[in-house]
Amino acid sequence: MARQNYLFTSESVSEGHPDKVCDRISDEIVDLVYKEARKTGTDPWTVRVACETLTTTNRVVIAGEVRVPDTLFKKDKAGNVVHDAAGKPVIAPGRFRSAARRAIRAIGYEQAGFHWKTAKVDVLLHAQSTDIAQGVDNAADRQGEEGAGDQGIMFGYACRETPDFMPAPIYYSHKILELMATARHKGEGDAARLGPDAKSQVTIRYVDGKPSEVTSIVVSTQHLDESWDSAKVRSVIEPYVREALGDLPTAADCKWYINPTGKFVIGGPDGDAGLTGRKIIVDTYGGAAPHGGGAFSGKDTTKVDRSAAYAARYMAKNVVAAKLADRCTIQLSYAIGVAQPLSVYVDTHGTGMVHESVLEQALRKCMDLSPSGIRRHLDLNKPIYARTAAYGHFGRKPRRDGSFSWEKTDMTTALKQAVKAASQEPQELSRAS
Repeated sequence: MARQNYLFTSESVSEGHPDKVCDRISDEIVDLVYKEARKTGTDPWTVRVACETLTTTNRVVIAGEVRVPDTLFKKDKAGNVVHDAAGKPVIAPGRFRSAARRAIRAIGYEQAGFHWKTAKVDVLLHAQSTDIAQGVDNAADRQGEEGAGDQGIMFGYACRETPDFMPAPIYYSHKILELMATARHKGEGDAARLGPDAKSQVTIRYVDGKPSEVTSIVVSTQHLDESWDSAKVRSVIEPYVREALGDLPTAADCKWYINPTGKFVIGGPDGDAGLTGRKIIVDTYGGAAPHGGGAFSGKDTTKVDRSAAYAARYMAKNVVAAKLADRCTIQLSYAIGVAQPLSVYVDTHGTGMVHESVLEQALRKCMDLSPSGIRRHLDLNKPIYARTAAYGHFGRKPRRDGSFSWEKTDMTTALKQAVKAASQEPQELSRAS
């Protein structure tokens, strides 16, 4: 039986954390390619992006492989696409550099050691390998549906701890930094002197399996005023912390660690190098659920690291929203070039109203879990990824532009019907033993 009384901690990092700067730039590249496909009438199903970003003091390096519209390739004077010595088309770097600078500016970096205008941006993107491409494209020819872009395992999770069906520690860690960032961008009082780089960490006491109180709060935030000490920083950010926690109480002996090392002026990529994909637990469930190991940012959705993780979250959230379980973990597995998942695994942690095997059957009936099926169901062939780069890919509100479609709970009715059909006792959804 799962423990009922314990402490659990999760951390978050802000949009200005060096790794998150890289995630943002990589996802801006994904969005740029989808926007260009839409603009030029290129089939968005043909888009391929696998983009990594490295940042350090006043330097950005963008590398990876892409399949993009011809308008993003370098042209000669006659208007023909330029090819390198190996016969590959050469990427025109200008639009990609501009996308990186816009991202850095939007985050708020205008510092001597990292400035959107003066940072050197190297673009080392190249055309996608034909060997990799055939895993997706040739599979579509053979099977009539798109093959997975790689092998791997992906997880989704949902629970009843918060309104967005997220684990409480990561939910509140994200919320603290989001409120601080909003105040910084708006220029609210002393919050205008906060820097973009910040981290948070929240420890919550669980009683009878439910979040009861916060026992410790850790926030480290960059500040632009060198005279500020830890006490001053706490006075500035504490209102946002308490607003984020809402009705969740802090323990009488709750420990606060605000800028515990003191001054934090040099931040972002000037303080630490950043790299795409190094905050995968922050991006998902804060350690409260398993992770398959693959990062999301910088990848188009033929990459099941991204699309199947979104699908697994979508299914888990709908299971919980349909009141078929109070907690749900879902694992999917794929092989490169093979369309349908090799396995679908459901664990309701003893909270399910039907057996997990029934849910596994029902979920397969409700959703085509091939990469193309996922992309169709969640409408993923869109420029909607830059805003996923900070404050988590999950527990966000679906938007009109189609972003965070995997957070919808629009499959509950179909799921209940499928469960009823798959159940050996269709008239009574008795709690699984």
